[in-house]
Amino acid sequence: MAKTIMEKMGYFLTSYLLVLTMMFSANAEFAKKTYLIQMDKAVMPKAFTNHLEWYSSKLKSALSTSPKADADSEKRIIYTYQNAFHGVAAKLTEGEAKKLEAEEGVVAIFPDTKYELHTTRSPSFLGLQSEKAPNMWSEKLSGRDVIVGVLDTGIWPESESFKDVSMGPVPAHWKGACEIGTGFRKSHCNKKVVGARVFYHGYEAAIGRINEQKEYKSPRDQDGHGTHTAATVGGSPVLGANLLGYANGTARGMAPGARIAAYKVCWTGGCFSSDIVSAIDKAVADGVDILSISLGGGVSSYYRDSLSVAAFGAMEKGVFVSCSAGNAGPDPASLTNVSPWITTVGASTMDRDFPAEVKLGNGKIVTGASLYKGQSVLSIEKQYPLVYLGSNSSRVDPRSMCLEGTMDPKVVSGKIVICDRGLSPRVQKGNVVRSAGGVGMILTNTEANGEELVADCHLLPAVAIGEKEGKDLKSYVLSGKSATATLAFKGTKLGIRPSPVVAAFSSRGPNFLSLEILKPDLLAPGVNILAAWSEAIGPSGLKVDNRREKFNILSGTSMSCPHVSGVAAFLKARHPEWSPAAIKSALMTTAYVLDNTKKTLTDASTAKPSSPYDHGSGHIDPIRALDPGLVYDIEPQDYFEFLCTQNMTPTQLQVFAKYSNRSCKHSLASPGDLNYPAISSIFTQKTATSFSRPVIVHRTVTNVGPADSKYQVVISPFEGASVKVEPETLNFTKEHQKLSYKITFTPRVRQTSPEFGSLVWKDGLHTVRSPIVITWLAPPM
Repeated sequence: MAKTIMEKMGYFLTSYLLVLTMMFSANAEFAKKTYLIQMDKAVMPKAFTNHLEWYSSKLKSALSTSPKADADSEKRIIYTYQNAFHGVAAKLTEGEAKKLEAEEGVVAIFPDTKYELHTTRSPSFLGLQSEKAPNMWSEKLSGRDVIVGVLDTGIWPESESFKDVSMGPVPAHWKGACEIGTGFRKSHCNKKVVGARVFYHGYEAAIGRINEQKEYKSPRDQDGHGTHTAATVGGSPVLGANLLGYANGTARGMAPGARIAAYKVCWTGGCFSSDIVSAIDKAVADGVDILSISLGGGVSSYYRDSLSVAAFGAMEKGVFVSCSAGNAGPDPASLTNVSPWITTVGASTMDRDFPAEVKLGNGKIVTGASLYKGQSVLSIEKQYPLVYLGSNSSRVDPRSMCLEGTMDPKVVSGKIVICDRGLSPRVQKGNVVRSAGGVGMILTNTEANGEELVADCHLLPAVAIGEKEGKDLKSYVLSGKSATATLAFKGTKLGIRPSPVVAAFSSRGPNFLSLEILKPDLLAPGVNILAAWSEAIGPSGLKVDNRREKFNILSGTSMSCPHVSGVAAFLKARHPEWSPAAIKSALMTTAYVLDNTKKTLTDASTAKPSSPYDHGSGHIDPIRALDPGLVYDIEPQDYFEFLCTQNMTPTQLQVFAKYSNRSCKHSLASPGDLNYPAISSIFTQKTATSFSRPVIVHRTVTNVGPADSKYQVVISPFEGASVKVEPETLNFTKEHQKLSYKITFTPRVRQTSPEFGSLVWKDGLHTVRSPIVITWLAPPM
């Protein structure tokens, strides 16, 4: 009897689960998601009067006819693209998307993808103050006004960084708009902030309607990130800028004369590719000269990456595109935004720090960093009990990372708590400690962070320390003795040596999509950067933070990207005829790889010399970039020829070909022949005993210096290969003259790891440097 009952129950449960599965599958079949649909605008039938009418007709032909699937007359199209990208974004079921993909005129379909943000003294550190550049950088932008489009979380227009005092009329080529919305009026735009738009249809399709009680459904910035990046690009000078007294001085953008157009694409729940592509498309039509994009997602093939495709379209229209490399370092091959037509920016430190000290009961003093300045102050004359809730075990313990719900007030009340970095925001850990009654926090780096110190605006007295000191500190606490400490805050310190240093969090190469394209391209300041801030949120970014500041200090490649965007804006103003590739070349070939102690740039994660996989061509040097001598120019067709070497099918190549009706002319013998300012040679062995054949790459340089110039080449030595450059001398007789050379890499001794070096052209006035990477690929097993 019991067996019969159990059998019936089992049958019932099985049937119930089967019904649930069928219901789920049915719902999934009819669930609508956003897709970006790229169209070949050239094949629109003459029966249609405009492209939108044709796109709508195509979409209608693919819609499901099932009443359940499409009972209402819901509008499916949420965006129309017609500048950097051609087509629409629409809400479709998976089946409808597959059906539409087979339609004539449809080039490609991209699922909407979620992206994340890559979250004072930098002008001085880069040599841009007037006393250092009286006739160059400090002068007002000349030639023509440059407009930088910033794709981010919006803008706080009341910030002093966005005042338009003494600025001339808005450039005639500007066709953009100042969109109104919650807390944002047309009067919030001016001659500095010339435009502001919002993009949220993709976000709402994926996440749901924006709660306007909690978030501005307008260009107004509630997050602060967008205000910070926009001010870094082109903020007007503001005297006495500081965060709680830290980093006091004049805050100004890289190009204070540039105009800013804010494109709000990121919201509380993230940034979606349909919104991002729509913003790029609009920005190109609006007339921006530079695009600054401090966000990213994962890496996918060029033809599957909608941001890459849209950036290609922007580049075709003459727009320079700068993107953050990502904050996934120091893991190798952790880069995002690796397309060669995008300038990929890593992060470095500056020669400024915010020191703080941990004074232990045993007399030892540990130096760290902090931006704390609040009412709660620990007496330097008193010692406080120390507690660490982790152990010597290698097991991950949520308590050691001070995660929500892991603190017992009975254990931590009145004590300084040691917290390991990881899993939750650094400032949030401090709030957890504070909420449990702790009086202070010591934030210890893990192996991934090494000795890099990132200062934060904590809600309680807190100091960040390096990994080595952290291990010693935890051993002191776990030794069984009554461990005590106090914390002291030392303000702002300048002249830090060595600097710059490659940030541990900065994403690294190699670029596994194309080893021949060395990424990142270069470094710029991205650690502890002071810039304007949204007064809708506290400097810690936490909801419980009631402090309101006009400036904030942030770190991330999100901060380094707008440094490059701003410098590119000035180069564009000084050299309006330069292409995006020429601007990029000037930035890369003039970058430096030695710090202020004259040693190779250090990697903060290892405290050892960095390589081009970490720093790319080197650290940006704006003054030298104004006069690079030679540039490696690249036309849009050249980039397409590079794609023709990437083993793509004709259908995949169409994604990039259809805007300008391009076709492969096979002008590049290999991917390495793209006229890139960095050089990467790949040796491939067919067997364990056979040598790779010599690798030959070609380059062409354009003279942008004196008409009569003679350049000599200097090549660094390599152990695994001989390198020959032909010719060894380049004799220019006129401006804008182009001369070519070839480099032959002949293998000698196989190396187990990549070799790094450089090729430099010198004329006595200019030093045009290209990093070289030689990689040996193992033979197939």
